Amino acid sequence: MLDVTVRRHLKALALDSISHGLHHGSPMVVAPELLSGPLNEKRATFVTLRAQGDLRGCIGHLEACRSLAQSVANNAFAAAFRDPRFNPLTSAELAALEIAISVLSPAEPLEFQTEAELLAKLRPGTDGLVLAEGHRSGTFLPSVWNSVPVPEDFLSQLKRKAGLASDYWSSTLTVSRYTTESW
Repeated sequence: MLDVTVRRHLKALALDSISHGLHHGSPMVVAPELLSGPLNEKRATFVTLRAQGDLRGCIGHLEACRSLAQSVANNAFAAAFRDPRFNPLTSAELAALEIAISVLSPAEPLEFQTEAELLAKLRPGTDGLVLAEGHRSGTFLPSVWNSVPVPEDFLSQLKRKAGLASDYWSSTLTVSRYTTESW
């Protein structure tokens, strides 16, 4: 668990990186020598932006590839300016922007033979899932359970997000789960 001071610092960092992006067109670079403790640990993150309650951008990484601070700065910038579902954020939108940060645990593969076995292993409200089939993949953060609380529907919609039919099944389908610390 990250303490409240670290959480506040990361939220301010996300906002600063978005502001930096508005003025410079790039994410803010966080100097590693200024980081200590959990801010310098390699962690996977997602940053979700909302405007008046509606999704405005969501970008992240499932693998820990940079420090927690730099991951949040890069993903905040990408959510604001590079999410292909939305136009780049404008300075007029910045004041009303809501920022949510999710820090991910390492993903663990689930073992199952049937869809019923997979569904029985899901922990609604807790698990984020990564579903993959060949070159197709998709993920849902645990927060998606708030809008899709039924495991069958959650899995069906995740399949569609990955570009598969909602009733698709194959013995080569892989699913991993992770948890998040979100605020």
